[in-house]
Amino acid sequence: MTDVSTTPRNPGHPEAAPQGVGRLHRLGRRCARRPWWVIACWLLVLLAVLFADRAWGGTYDDDFALPGTSAQTGADLLDAHGSKEVRGTASQIVLHTGDGTLSAHRDSVATAVRELRELPGVITVADPLQTPGAVSADGATGIMTARFTENPARYEVSYLDGVDDAVHGLRADHVEVEYGGPLGQLARTKAADRLSEAIGLATAVLVLLVGFGSLAAAAFPLLTAVVGLLAGISLLGLLAAAFTFGNAAPTLATMMGLGVGIDYALFLSTRHRRLLHTLDDPTEAAGRAVATSGRAVVVAAATVALALGGLYASGVTFIGTLGAAAGLTVLVAAVAALTLTPAFLGVAGRRIDRWRVRIPVDEPSGTADTWHRWAAAVGRRPWVFLAVGALVLAVLAVPAASMRLGHVDNGADPTDYTDRRAYDLVADGFGAGANGQFTIVADLRDAHGDTSASPTTLHDALAATPGVAQVTTPVTSGDHALLITTVTPDTGPQEETTSDLMHRLQDDTLPDALEGTGAHGYVTGVTAAQLTFRDVVVDRLPLIVAVVVVAAFLLLLTVFRSLLVALKAALLNLLSIGAAYGVVVAVFQWGWGSALLGVGEPVPVESYVPMMMFAIVFGLSMDYEVFLLSRIREAWLQTRDNHLSVATGLAGTARVITCAALIMTSVFLAFLLSTNVVIKMLALGLGVSVIIDATVVRLVLVPSTMYLLGRANWWLPAWLDRLLPHLDPEGPVPAGGVVAPNVKSACAATAARGDQG
Repeated sequence: MTDVSTTPRNPGHPEAAPQGVGRLHRLGRRCARRPWWVIACWLLVLLAVLFADRAWGGTYDDDFALPGTSAQTGADLLDAHGSKEVRGTASQIVLHTGDGTLSAHRDSVATAVRELRELPGVITVADPLQTPGAVSADGATGIMTARFTENPARYEVSYLDGVDDAVHGLRADHVEVEYGGPLGQLARTKAADRLSEAIGLATAVLVLLVGFGSLAAAAFPLLTAVVGLLAGISLLGLLAAAFTFGNAAPTLATMMGLGVGIDYALFLSTRHRRLLHTLDDPTEAAGRAVATSGRAVVVAAATVALALGGLYASGVTFIGTLGAAAGLTVLVAAVAALTLTPAFLGVAGRRIDRWRVRIPVDEPSGTADTWHRWAAAVGRRPWVFLAVGALVLAVLAVPAASMRLGHVDNGADPTDYTDRRAYDLVADGFGAGANGQFTIVADLRDAHGDTSASPTTLHDALAATPGVAQVTTPVTSGDHALLITTVTPDTGPQEETTSDLMHRLQDDTLPDALEGTGAHGYVTGVTAAQLTFRDVVVDRLPLIVAVVVVAAFLLLLTVFRSLLVALKAALLNLLSIGAAYGVVVAVFQWGWGSALLGVGEPVPVESYVPMMMFAIVFGLSMDYEVFLLSRIREAWLQTRDNHLSVATGLAGTARVITCAALIMTSVFLAFLLSTNVVIKMLALGLGVSVIIDATVVRLVLVPSTMYLLGRANWWLPAWLDRLLPHLDPEGPVPAGGVVAPNVKSACAATAARGDQG
């Protein structure tokens, strides 16, 4: 982290005074003293995990369990008692002919069905021409349902070559063939994500060069972040072989690992460069950088990981593992920053500013004065700035009040995706509800043999339910344990009326139809599982918010020894999260500019996005809060002047936090190019939150509230101080202080206003 002092090197300067040789100090010195050994170890570790991931790494799949729910119980019954036609994972292959009917291509369809059945992992393939209800009323569109032993989205992309070969005869016979469901997901490539990573890195290079003026100073944070990211993603791939991670896990982990990795290394290298003004020994400067800013890195990484780990409080493993994936790369990035960055700094020695692209700008001589003038302006009218900042966040948060959670279906994808084209063909041929069918399972094992549990009674009750477009004839499983039928809604899967229908079927229709028979009915299938997942997430979101906020509050209370500082940080972060939610709702749910992001229609907010955003945004906001408040507290402990401390902290962190925020924002927003609409939501929400945090929160709300609170900022009851463990994020404060005379001069007008606390 930068400092506001430019005092020349001399043994009497406070920064040159020996500090305690703590573990982080020793770690930094050793890494800087033996840089090539550290770099070699990292390269060996990186090569080992990359090779291991390639050889034994797992795959990613949006597979989740919802124990105790209707959707999960029904699915388990089908697996246990259903025939092969209802087991495994289903994927649609949609056929459409523009000239005549599909029956005119009977031979090509039969050949494709036969060859698909011969592919590895295929349980069965239903011939649409021999399956009731599988051909549209006009005969032009048919649905060929293939069932696999496991989700085909887990297969290698090369598996599609076999599928393409099997349907080649259909395409040669002028039949359009599109893949829906898991096969459609498999058909998508990761090219857009690779482009996003490249854009994020290129922007980081530009920001670092402009901000710090030399290739070496720009290269070290980037190299550290890339090495840490590759190691973290490879470790995640190995874990994916043993645990189930969602499809969004590697992209989310990349976004987090790359963003915080650059930030953490940047904070360390910036503090090191400032220390070189006062120290002759670069290894000692690296040690002190790790001992001071390195502690802030540890606290920041722990806060982010703690927030992401709080997602397990949802009780939904799928969400918890997404948080774990992102938390893993954050922790690896922190370890890389604390070891690899000082090693690079040790290699550079005093030549860190070599290969200049411009003359580096010393913070105190220029930009610090600007930031001090800004701090003084806020100090003169803190109530005005507080009101304006809060109003901006409140306006941005207004759309969040109308947030509608749901599942983003394939109808929102660009038309150049095969699963989008399959979705449209099904909707046009069979109706919008055909893309969101429910499977109804009646468990007959406890039935009393009453005639009211007959297939006819069940069919009639389902058909009479408002919102139902079609019901298939119920069939009995081979062991007579189940009665199975399919319900097609009037509306598409992401419509609120479809969700209402699911609850109506589960809560009213099935209990009434099976009353007195001893049989139990369940609504299951992909759409039911997605809607049930949404309901579970909504119910448990308040618990996640409470767990993360309380945990972060306690951590900040321990670090900064202040009740109000910790409480203020938590409340301000809640405001910034609300603003980020509002932007996501306005863009995706209201459709304001969503077409520019490649989303063709307004969509609901994906059910788990608010929960993920809350944990990530809260953690990242605490990152900058820790670095800013640690510098303010450092000045406060030396001067006991609240106004001067706020101005010093703001000016001392202005350039590095601004650069870090620009880099992280560019990394997040670059993922708007992703093919996954959920990733687009997260990218926009996270990018906006960083912008808000680096501007409105850090420049307006934090200084204005700290000016207004005065000495109360640093109040902590003595009994609580004794109970809390001591954890100083910036290490021991040098005797004599670090607030240079030019800083005091710049803040004289502010300090003279009367609130010296």
